Amino acid sequence: MDFLNQTRFIERLQFFNGQRLFDSDLQGLEAFNREMRWLHNKSLHQPGIGNGFAVTGKKGEREVRIDPGYAIDIEGREIVLTQTQLEPIPPVASEVDGTPVLFDLTVSYPPDDYLEETETREGVCVSQGVVRRKEEPIFCWVRLDRNGQPLDPQIKAEILTGLRIVLARAEVLECSLNKDISIAERLSARPASQPYICCGHLEVVDWKAEQLVAFDLPKVLGSSGFKRLQEQFREAATAFPFILPFSLKAEIDTRECGFLTTPCYTAHVTGPRVFRLSADIGDGVKEEVPIFAEGLLQIIESEPDHFIADAQPIIQVLTPFSAPLSQTEALLKQLTERMIKEWRLEWMGVEG
Repeated sequence: MDFLNQTRFIERLQFFNGQRLFDSDLQGLEAFNREMRWLHNKSLHQPGIGNGFAVTGKKGEREVRIDPGYAIDIEGREIVLTQTQLEPIPPVASEVDGTPVLFDLTVSYPPDDYLEETETREGVCVSQGVVRRKEEPIFCWVRLDRNGQPLDPQIKAEILTGLRIVLARAEVLECSLNKDISIAERLSARPASQPYICCGHLEVVDWKAEQLVAFDLPKVLGSSGFKRLQEQFREAATAFPFILPFSLKAEIDTRECGFLTTPCYTAHVTGPRVFRLSADIGDGVKEEVPIFAEGLLQIIESEPDHFIADAQPIIQVLTPFSAPLSQTEALLKQLTERMIKEWRLEWMGVEG
C-alpha cells in the first residue's frame, strides 16, 4: 500500500534514566507522532476543508477576508489558520476582450524552508539555533481559463490531487471583485452524509387485493353479449395481454433506515412470472393452464418511514386451453392467491 510505504517513522522511541539525548531523538519522537496523525488523516478523510476557512468578499472590494480554519491535504497534513487574514485581490484589469478574469483562491501546507523562525536560543556547542518555527498556510490566487480550469498545468495537477485546497472563486475586473466571492467550489474533508442509500428485500409481503372498478365476473360471463364472444375471447386470451381489474397494495416499513426526509423510493416485484394453474374441464378431469403475470409497480404515499407499493397485474394465457370460460373466475382466484403468496419485493431509497 503506497500510503504505508510513504510513512517513514514507524519506530516508537524509548528513553531511560541517565540517557544522553540528541536533537534527533526528540525530533524523531515528534516526527513519529506527526506521521501517525497524518496516516490517520490520510486513511479516514479526503482532502478538503474540515472546519472554518470562511472566505468573504463583496462586489467592488479589493481584498477578501479569510477566517481561521482547518483543512487536510492529500498527504494528511493539517493546514491551520489561527487568526483572520486579509488577502488582496490580484491586480489585473480584465481579459483581452474586456471580460472579468477568473481566479481560485487556494491554500496549501507550507514546506519546511518556508516556515518563519519565531524563536532561537543559544546552544552549548553552537552559537545559536532555531527552536520554534511558525506553520502558516500558503494562500495563492490561481488564474483560470474561461472554462474554470487553471492555466498552469502543474498547479492544476496539485489541485486535482489534493495538494492545494480550493477555498473560493473570484471574478476580477479593474483590480476589484466583479461580483461577490463564490464558495461553491469548496471541498469538504468530511465524508458526505448524502446521498444516503438504504435498501431492503422482503420475502413476505402483506399484499392486499384492491378492486379498481366494479366488475361482476359471473354476471359478465352470463351475459348474452359475452357468450357471442366466447370463441373470439378464447383465441385472444393467448394472443394479447389483459390488465386485471384490481391491484395488489402493500405498506412497506422503512423505519430501520432512519431517513430524515422523504427519499426517492424505487421498487420492483420479484418471484415467479409464469403460474401453472389447474382448471376443471368436466368429469373430474383437470387441465393445466399456464399464465404469464407481470406486476407494474408504482410507489405512492411516500414518507420517510414508509411507502405504499401498488402492483397492477397484467396477464396473458400462454397456450390454448379447452376449459370452459366459466372457469375464469376460479382461475383468477388461484392466480391472485399465488401472486399474493409468492410475489416478493425489493426496494431502495435514496435520500439527498
